[in-house]
Amino acid sequence: SGHVQLLPPQNVTLMSKDFAMILTWAPGQGSPPDVTYTVRYESQDRLDKWMKVLHCKNIPRSFCNLTCALPNFYVKVRARVKALWGRSQSPWVKSQFKDYYSDVELAPPVLSLNVRENSIHVSASFPLPTCVENLTWKYELNLWEAGSEDKKKYEGYFRKDTVTINTTALRGNYCFSARALFESINLKHSEFSQPVCVLLNHKG
Repeated sequence: SGHVQLLPPQNVTLMSKDFAMILTWAPGQGSPPDVTYTVRYESQDRLDKWMKVLHCKNIPRSFCNLTCALPNFYVKVRARVKALWGRSQSPWVKSQFKDYYSDVELAPPVLSLNVRENSIHVSASFPLPTCVENLTWKYELNLWEAGSEDKKKYEGYFRKDTVTINTTALRGNYCFSARALFESINLKHSEFSQPVCVLLNHKG
């Protein structure tokens, strides 16, 4: 009696978003509300060796963050998922192949500004998974006077670098925005972050 025809998960997709590789899916048609899912992955250099993902075994949610489970950021991997309910389980459904190095999608960095008397220190933080922190992430920074189209660009800073800008000659409202960069097969960049504006050398 414990066996129900459990339909497999749908729209199984390995996607890259905001520095992470995530497997997503939708419940199969008519799935019971308390169905769970189990995920495995294989890499292209060891086909047919499906590896377990301990944090994605019998999970109720319909996604699995695989970033830090990946054995190699330069080799293509794919994942598969099946549904489980009681003693029933669905067939596995596979995603397409992707590799982190060439498929990673970047999120804009978050800027923090430290205004001093004659300078401003700008640093960018990235919402990175711990396992990819030592890849060479960079960022570029734009500075402009509010209302002007004329942007000054500071390029090629490593993720943890602070950019120090001399503000002695700047008067008024100035805005900062940055984007993340990653040199893979071609240069990738995120969108620019929302501008952060500060009033400089305001005599009031």
